[in-house]
Order: sequence, then C-alpha cells, then structure tokens
Amino acid sequence: MRILVVLAIVASCAVAQRGPLRGQPQPLPQYPEDDGAQPQPFSAPQPSPRAIGQPQPDQRPRDERYTTPIPIVRFDKEQSADGSYKTSYETGNNIVAEETGFLKNVGDKETEALVQHGSYSYTAPDGSLITITYTADEQGFRAEGSHIPTPPPVPEEIQKSLDLIYAGIKQQQEEEARNPKFQQNLADGALPEEPDNYPTPSRFRQ
Repeated sequence: MRILVVLAIVASCAVAQRGPLRGQPQPLPQYPEDDGAQPQPFSAPQPSPRAIGQPQPDQRPRDERYTTPIPIVRFDKEQSADGSYKTSYETGNNIVAEETGFLKNVGDKETEALVQHGSYSYTAPDGSLITITYTADEQGFRAEGSHIPTPPPVPEEIQKSLDLIYAGIKQQQEEEARNPKFQQNLADGALPEEPDNYPTPSRFRQ
C-alpha cells in the first residue's frame, strides 16, 4: 500500500513540473528591422593609385658583359679626278689599314677596271701581329700573309709533265698562227681542221 502512495506522489510531482513548461510561450528570434535603405551594389577592389602608370621593374636576366667602343685615332683619304685614291686609318686597338686604287684599261678603251692594292694588320689573341697584303683587279682577289695556309708543293715529276704540256700547247699555237690556211679559216669563220702533228701525251714523255 505504501508503494502505491509513493508512486502516486511521484507521478503528481512530475505532472506539476511539466504543466507550466507546456503552457509557457517560447520567445521568437529577433531580426533587425528594415529601414528602407537600398542595397549597395558590389564593387570589385581597385588597384592602388600609386601602382597605375608606374614602371614595373625588369625581371629579365641582364647580360653584364659590355663592349667598349673602339675609337678611330687616324683617318686619311685622298681622291683624284682620274679616279685614283689613297686611304688609310688606324684604330684604338692597333688595327692599321691602307689602300690605293686606280682605273686600268683592260683591252677595250671604254671598259676600265678598278685595281686595288692594300694591307691591314691587327694583333691576334695570342699577341702575334697578323699582316695581310692583297690585290684586287680583273684577275680576282688575291691575299698573302705569313699565317695563311699554303698548299703543298707540286711534286717534281708532275711539274715537269705540266711544263711539257704547256710548252707543247704554246708551240702548236705558234705553228697555227704561221699557217696561211689557218689564218684564212679564221677570216672565213670556219673551224680549222685538227693537224696531224697536234701534240699528244706520248710526245711529252721523256
């Protein structure tokens, strides 16, 4: 019996505690009131005014090697009315050059070729002095210098054979020039017949 009374008291206490919570109103969340202001448009961040128009540093690697200008310490030139001239110059790094030129008749009175003779010298990286002398005319450009490689000499036997060939060709040309028939063929524009005594390689053998 006592157990029933205790259970009844506990149940009544539990109902009494839950009753006020069920009937008590819950507070609503509070929000800021709308004051009628217009929403602000989004604006992207702008760069700093100091960065606009300012030159940016060059990040590329720099070549620290500089070439020193070489001055021309002397320059002379003489020009004549007949087309001949003479010129020379010298630079601050010991380059010396000179050249002369003139007009040369090459057979035709109206045809002239410029002939040039000159030389130049400079100091090589090893300290040696390099000198070049040259000639330029109707036969082409020819240069000479102690440092220029030269071809090996022609063997004596081959040189003798070449001399015999050239001598035979020259002799044949002289004989053809003295032959009246050959001269007549040249005047008529006909090709001369090959003579029987035309030099052959067997004639050059010793």
